Amino acid sequence: MNEGGAALTDVDTTKRPDGDPADPAGPAVRTDPDAPADPAARRREQRGWYFYDFACSVYSTSVITVFLGPYLTSVAKAAADADGFVHPLGIPVRAGSLFAYAVSASIVVAVLVMPLVGAAADRTGRKKPLLAASAYLGATATAGMFFLEGERYLLGAFLLIVANASLSVSMALYNAYLPQIAGPDERDTVSSRGWAFGYTSGALVLVLNLVLYSGHDSFGLTEGMAVRICLSSAGLWWGAFSLIPLRRLRDRRIARAAGSDADGSGAAGTGAGAMGGGWRQLVSTLRDMRRHPLTLAFLIAYLIYNDGVQTVISQASVFGSEELGLDQTTLITAVLLVQVLAVAGALGMGRLARVYGAKRTILGSLVVWTAILVAGYSLPAEAPAYFYCLAAAIGLVMGGSQALSRSLFSHLVPRGKEAEYFSAYEMSDRGLSWLGPLVFGLAYQLTGSYRDAIISLVIFFGVGSVLLARVPVRRAVEAAGNPVPARI
Repeated sequence: MNEGGAALTDVDTTKRPDGDPADPAGPAVRTDPDAPADPAARRREQRGWYFYDFACSVYSTSVITVFLGPYLTSVAKAAADADGFVHPLGIPVRAGSLFAYAVSASIVVAVLVMPLVGAAADRTGRKKPLLAASAYLGATATAGMFFLEGERYLLGAFLLIVANASLSVSMALYNAYLPQIAGPDERDTVSSRGWAFGYTSGALVLVLNLVLYSGHDSFGLTEGMAVRICLSSAGLWWGAFSLIPLRRLRDRRIARAAGSDADGSGAAGTGAGAMGGGWRQLVSTLRDMRRHPLTLAFLIAYLIYNDGVQTVISQASVFGSEELGLDQTTLITAVLLVQVLAVAGALGMGRLARVYGAKRTILGSLVVWTAILVAGYSLPAEAPAYFYCLAAAIGLVMGGSQALSRSLFSHLVPRGKEAEYFSAYEMSDRGLSWLGPLVFGLAYQLTGSYRDAIISLVIFFGVGSVLLARVPVRRAVEAAGNPVPARI
């Protein structure tokens, strides 16, 4: 419960490694009593919920991780001047930095929009129309990437910003459905199944992409046309399978806490009061965290090293294609390898945490992440076998490091403040995750070397490790008023 007596909507805290944002909405009361009493109706709604992960994960895997980075970079290079620079809005930008800058800008846009949409959804109880709007805006922008050719780098950057920001907003709304469709004891299972649906669709579509791309000549397609079809088909997939959750999920009437209209955030709170509610709640929660400095210290450490994780994931394909000279077939199969090993790695690191504790296991994973960057810096060009080894290492630590970070944070949250603290956790995560791509882009801008850009990310893992090592997690758990696990 928040200090005003109104409870926050619970959010899913077990999402995918790429870290999707939770609903940063304002002070609506808990909606657990609205979960369908009929088990069959509840399961039907849960199955519909899974399919949004199935729908949108293809964008994250095929567009962001594999195809768009190298392709947009090639389009920007075609439009560049003799010095290798393009000039969006008159600003000189090295063509190889454009993708990283666009990813960074999309996250800034998402962070600005998420609290506004979340507050409106939480106060009206009408999440589904907003979910539909953000999902189809993102799907349309992704499908529009079919027209990205020639020197249209500005179109590509614009579509990337719109699609990426729309995905973040839609995931905030999607997460907010979890407490409405599942009781407290089944949320871990329901959330994990959604995660599994997402990995399944990502791997399935990547296999189809691999067939189309590697055999584009036999299909009578140019390489560029094959890439554009892969990009746009992700948008069509996203839009088509979004129909299932939009048909099965239902909105609920949101009860009001007494006095909730005092600040203009009541039933009519879809104006300025509602728009500001998400930001006000986030600020209020961050102020409350000052009473729990050890929890805040862990959160800061997580935000820093997780920014490094997210940047490695989003920029790996650009590094592989531009610096190492690897073809798209190699990149696709490497990402498939990551998809498969991420599940095994998360399970394996979970077992290690039961023996050595979550904090030590996370610190060990950060050492591996640092080693991955050092190995990437010295990786020989045109050597797919070494790149596959690097992909295998990423897969083994990617899921586990984030999953354990989330579970460790859950022990540091004061009882009764779970929803608001996790809202701050997810919002703050998205709020800082623009910094890694910006550093990567600036490093390439200044040096012209992707090797220098990739090694620059070591600072995120180094600083994050030092800050995490300084957090006395047992004392932090006790200070939050929670029982201390045998291994932490």
